[in-house]
Amino acid sequence: MEQTIELPAFRRSAELRPASIDPETRSVEVIWSTGARVRRAALFGEPHDEELSMAPEHVRLERLNAGAPFLKVHEAHDLDAVIGSVVPGSARIENGQGIARIRLSERDAVGDIWRDIEAGHIRAVSIGYQVHRFEISKPDGQRELWRAVDWTPFEISAVPVGADPAAGFRAKGEHHDCVLQRRDAPTSEGASPMTGRTQTAAETAEQKSTTTAAPEETSMTDDKTGAADKQTRAADTKPKATKPAPDPAPEERARGVDTDALVSEARAQERERVSTIHGLADKLQLERGFADDLIKRGVSIDEARRLILDQVAARADETRTFPHVSIPLGRRDATVTRREAISNALLHRYSPTLFPLEDAAREYRGMTLMELARESLETAGASTRGLSRDEVATRALHSTSDFPEILAAVTNKTLRQAYEAYPRTFPLFCRQVLATDFKAMHRVQLGEAPQLLKVGESGEFKRGTLGESKESYRIETYGRVVAITRQVLINDDLDAFTRIPAMYGNSIAQLESDVVWDIVTSNPAMADGTALFHSTHKNLAGTGAALGVDSVGLARAAMRKQTGLDKKTVLNIRPAFLIVPAALELKAEQLVAQNLVPAQSGNVVPQSIRTLSPIAEPRLDAASETAWYLAASPNQIDTIEYAYLEGQQGAYIETRNGFDVDGVEIKCRLDFGAKAIDWRGLYKNPGA
Repeated sequence: MEQTIELPAFRRSAELRPASIDPETRSVEVIWSTGARVRRAALFGEPHDEELSMAPEHVRLERLNAGAPFLKVHEAHDLDAVIGSVVPGSARIENGQGIARIRLSERDAVGDIWRDIEAGHIRAVSIGYQVHRFEISKPDGQRELWRAVDWTPFEISAVPVGADPAAGFRAKGEHHDCVLQRRDAPTSEGASPMTGRTQTAAETAEQKSTTTAAPEETSMTDDKTGAADKQTRAADTKPKATKPAPDPAPEERARGVDTDALVSEARAQERERVSTIHGLADKLQLERGFADDLIKRGVSIDEARRLILDQVAARADETRTFPHVSIPLGRRDATVTRREAISNALLHRYSPTLFPLEDAAREYRGMTLMELARESLETAGASTRGLSRDEVATRALHSTSDFPEILAAVTNKTLRQAYEAYPRTFPLFCRQVLATDFKAMHRVQLGEAPQLLKVGESGEFKRGTLGESKESYRIETYGRVVAITRQVLINDDLDAFTRIPAMYGNSIAQLESDVVWDIVTSNPAMADGTALFHSTHKNLAGTGAALGVDSVGLARAAMRKQTGLDKKTVLNIRPAFLIVPAALELKAEQLVAQNLVPAQSGNVVPQSIRTLSPIAEPRLDAASETAWYLAASPNQIDTIEYAYLEGQQGAYIETRNGFDVDGVEIKCRLDFGAKAIDWRGLYKNPGA
């Protein structure tokens, strides 16, 4: 018999392999499952045993091998909680064990966690998984066995305690379908266990004896009720009681049964039941009337525990809040508002034109860095009375005040503004992409579709092939660290963290231009072993000619006659940009300027040439002041491609309290790379 139900995701404890730690790659192996049998709390009826099949065909490893996240204590709703990931392709099953290698993030915030793992302080991990199919059987005289024969592990988390008996969750909206396949018929007494039927006396006695046995691992209660379940188990340490037994029948007295003892035992059990239910309700701060109703209805302790947990979960649903909320204007957090106001005041002091003074920042206008540092300390609750300037500066840079964050915000904005303001000429004719990692990126340049051939009557269609050419490159990391010391604050040297970051912004933009334009001037070899500009590629003039209508016309014709990789298909590439060194900038502008009634028809510049957009780049002058180039639009054909690391486009700033220096360290980083992908969209004339 098969049945489809909705189930939450589950969690199980796992373990790290300390001997497998690799400090260079910041990775460690983890045994994420052995499939051991565990006790599960009742989801729909009675408690049951769960077992995970570790047969390779029963476990879906796609999500782990795709780089599943390594989380901090199963926090799935916060990006900062992602402290690493599973190394793609490392998840496997060996000798009945699930094994994978985890690589931790390089973020500074994760450094402490990695050091604790290396030192052996963090050893416990836990996995989250979903079950898609259970095979259910019931051995004689035992609990039902739910064996997962189709399941998916989807995340691994670092946890303080591995065998958390309430580590599961059952959040609303996160259930998934699961097929239950029962191997035996439902019991003849009452309804199926899935219906939550009332237990028979024999089952009650069996369950009572089971609960006094050695404890097994349990899990998978509500996320909201996990803590409540722990408290319930802690509070419920006394023997279990059932409904009070009825007064013995007269024939039992006749047989010599000790009725007084039976009555005393029944009364003791009832008192135990009442006190336990009241104790659980009081500990979990439930209404007294709710507990009284359970007692009045004669609910057993086990059933009362389940109902109490359901009540706690329902109350948590009614009162839960979400971390992402929109704050109406005028009601923002005072600390954030104050921090932004001070940052604006400092930025306005640096450049009144670029950063106008906001109303909230007026009270901080004119304050020195030392005065702002003292203000931040006092706002954080630290007394500055009697402190010297040196002590104020030191504490402001190394305390819990928000002054380091203010300095970081100012440096970040000045660097970003300078980076964006620097004139970069290459994006006009180059294509930008994003790289997901630092591995080599392969760009396959497909050839053109084969030409169609005439098919005669009852003829056969002939097959064609696509030619291809492959180029590859990777992004590189560039960076420097600059420090803001306490001397900067004492000397009120605002330029140290405004002009210096601005200079870094210019430097980063210049670096990008250097990398791209070096491809044009150095003329590197392509994947076919031939230089980017070469007569073989038909994109280099055989004889240099000065920039003019005739020479540009010849270059334009050469680009239009470029063929595909099949050496037959004419591409008809139309140049869109005229690239010249700074020495030829004026001549290029005159060439594409609008004609004003020329004296001779031969002096007319054709419209097709005047549509070219001139690009003047001074880096070309160092290589040649006469050479000029034509480039097609990257929307028509590939030319030069440049890439940033995904999520790190452009300059990236990180700050931390300095250790080697007495102050705040600012790290500026750029992940960038570039490569010529296709020579057919570029043309060079050495000039004359």
